Amino acid sequence: MKKTFSKQLLLMLTMLLLFSTGFSYPTQGGNNNTLERLPTIMGEYDFSSDELTTIIVELDEPSIVEAKHSGKNQSKDELENVREQVIEDIKNAAESSEVGREYDYVFSGFSVELKQSEIRDLAGVAGIKAIYPNVTYEAEVIESIEIGANEVSPEMMETAPFIGANDAWELGYTGEGVTVAVIDTGVDYTHPDLEHAFGDYLGWDFVDNNDDPQETPPGDPRGGSTNHGTHVAGTVAANGEIKGVAPDASLLAYRVLGPGGSGTTANVIAGIERAVQDGADVMNLSLGNSSNDPDFATSLALDWAMAEGVVAVTSNGNSGPNEWTVGSPGTSREAISVGATRIPYFLYEADMFTSNGVDYPSAAVMGHPGDNELLSLNDQEFEFVHVGLGSASDFEDVDVDGKIALIERGEYPFVEKASNANEAGAVGAVIYNNVAGVQPDVPGTAVPTIKISNDDGLKMLQELEDGNNTVTFDIQSVGEVGETVADFSSRGPAMGTWMIKPDVSAPGVNILSTVPTHDSDDPHGYASLQGTSMAAPHVAGAVAVLLEKHSGWDTQDVKSALMNTAESMIDINGDVYPFNTQGAGSIRIVDALNTETLVAPGSYSYGTFVKENGRQVERQHFEIKNLSSERKRYSLNVEFYDGGEHISVNTSNNLNVQSGKSQKVNMNVQVNASGLEPGYYEGMITLTHEDEVIEVPTILFVQDPYEVFDLIDLLDSGSFTLEDGIFDVTLNLNKDVDYVDFMIYNSDLNSGAIIAEEADLPAGENNVQIDANNILPLLPIVLPSDEYAFVVWVGKDDKEEGWVLGYFDLD
Repeated sequence: MKKTFSKQLLLMLTMLLLFSTGFSYPTQGGNNNTLERLPTIMGEYDFSSDELTTIIVELDEPSIVEAKHSGKNQSKDELENVREQVIEDIKNAAESSEVGREYDYVFSGFSVELKQSEIRDLAGVAGIKAIYPNVTYEAEVIESIEIGANEVSPEMMETAPFIGANDAWELGYTGEGVTVAVIDTGVDYTHPDLEHAFGDYLGWDFVDNNDDPQETPPGDPRGGSTNHGTHVAGTVAANGEIKGVAPDASLLAYRVLGPGGSGTTANVIAGIERAVQDGADVMNLSLGNSSNDPDFATSLALDWAMAEGVVAVTSNGNSGPNEWTVGSPGTSREAISVGATRIPYFLYEADMFTSNGVDYPSAAVMGHPGDNELLSLNDQEFEFVHVGLGSASDFEDVDVDGKIALIERGEYPFVEKASNANEAGAVGAVIYNNVAGVQPDVPGTAVPTIKISNDDGLKMLQELEDGNNTVTFDIQSVGEVGETVADFSSRGPAMGTWMIKPDVSAPGVNILSTVPTHDSDDPHGYASLQGTSMAAPHVAGAVAVLLEKHSGWDTQDVKSALMNTAESMIDINGDVYPFNTQGAGSIRIVDALNTETLVAPGSYSYGTFVKENGRQVERQHFEIKNLSSERKRYSLNVEFYDGGEHISVNTSNNLNVQSGKSQKVNMNVQVNASGLEPGYYEGMITLTHEDEVIEVPTILFVQDPYEVFDLIDLLDSGSFTLEDGIFDVTLNLNKDVDYVDFMIYNSDLNSGAIIAEEADLPAGENNVQIDANNILPLLPIVLPSDEYAFVVWVGKDDKEEGWVLGYFDLD
């Protein structure tokens, strides 16, 4: 965050100081050291710039839903009055401000455009809780392959049957009577596989502000066409050439991401509010940003949507495989955040032959459209042709019909190269690296595709030059890999809450679904996409199926059912994935439908343990709900995989829960942090009744090893004295911080100027002296006030806390 003087005040001070050389103003100022908290500012701004930006203002006054669930009285009119007063005060403090969208239902606040230089002038506006940046959200996918209408069939959508959708249909549960809101790029509601799911009311377009939430078509002058929301909707509820997870569910579309698939916080919050008020039972948000913050505006909005009874499902993000990469709204405390998996597949070895004495040791399978297509390359000799980088234009004057396309890596996505080869009639492709190193696996390429190294690629080019232009393949299966987590899937935990994220996982690799064609004569559009955006709608569809059977379940019941019955996964090396990679595991719909016990929460974080001497004790609890028609006696076991000699959990070993009743279970967690290495420690709460076993993942952290921080805990205390024009400031910091800006404000806190800056202050006590003798005598001119506030802004990682350390006067 760039830190500078307010430009106008700096200019005035500078000019006045030119005429005040040698003037000294000793002063004895009063100071009450109140340590008053100012609104939190999140985001990166240039406080000297007059460039306009949009921010989201959150009010202290609770939203209608928050008040309802917090035992407070609130009405739409009362909240509007408070909001209008804050807006009026903002207009007085920031002359450039223009208010955009206003929110009252699941989020209390509004968006406002103003100069960056005026953001800190909002410090004195009563009623502001926090300020958020209006960040960009993306409908991000990893790869995309278009599929012709004549090439699809219901059986091609393998992922819905894999998680048990077909079995749920046979039991009579298809999502009928349940409404799912798709908050995305819009939806092609005219698609033949989707039109059954829409009624007269389609939803809302927050990009163009009308009632037609259609996808962005090709040729839109504002940016690229979109298909993301339609693909998501098909995974939820398609019922035609392909079938979604809940083929009889109803859909509503909310277009919050516009041309090119990007949108803003302001529109996403508006979409969430509208979906809740329109009566959606489920909402799917296959979108996100890079902010790992459970208190970001969109995450908070989803928390209250869940409280109001709408099951919110969100993608975890595509920034894996590193930890801490989950972004908002996947960081929501209450919503169901979803990671992406690849369903089981066969591993293959590949050998290639062009002529005696030439071998290709790097040859390996990159991807293929199906096992049969891949193995069909065996026992045949093919001519191969070099087609450069494999763009569509590279194939125009080259005959590859029935041949193998030899393609160089670079410039274009692998799937696009394979798709272009397929369009040109090639039966396969060999992609050679353009640099040293390895190439990735790319599931679902349009033609069988072999990858080779740069050295082996140069050998094939030499073979062509020598007239050896044929190749044979020997491709053999070497085993099957079970369901695995996609490398791109973002990992947790969530900062501050330390929660395990994702909550669950679902298929997100090579997902076939609907896309728009914008051609009424040829409306059947389909594509294969991958990303956590594709995983989330599998879960949203599963939720619709669950709610059809269990209409009385609340949002936490649904979340618990999916988590309690999820299937734990192991990686290609046979190791169980960490909880912050897979969550509770991959969902299984029928098991969730038929579960007789619910344990909430479905995963558990005990938080951080930092006590250096002796044991730190934290008290926790969870709830068991017996859904069966008989009393159940459960046995309970808590085990940590590592550090067990320094971690203990005391709880009941046996629990009796009556039919249809719930019981709270208390736990005392004791950790001797001094005996453990900094890091996180995983464990499992196992609940058993006869052959029924429910596993609840749990995690705890020792010594905050990743140097993440709680935003509200940067400044522990602070004070100052003012004597003879010298500010003597003491700050006790809980964390190392990037900077502290020292400012003087007028008594209304709506105008101020920086008088000093300090960068990279360490945790602990810091003493700073500021000589203000050249500034104090000018304050009555540039900041007329009978009393002044001494303010510090403490910043770290694009988040800023403001504190009034006290007040002083010049008498």
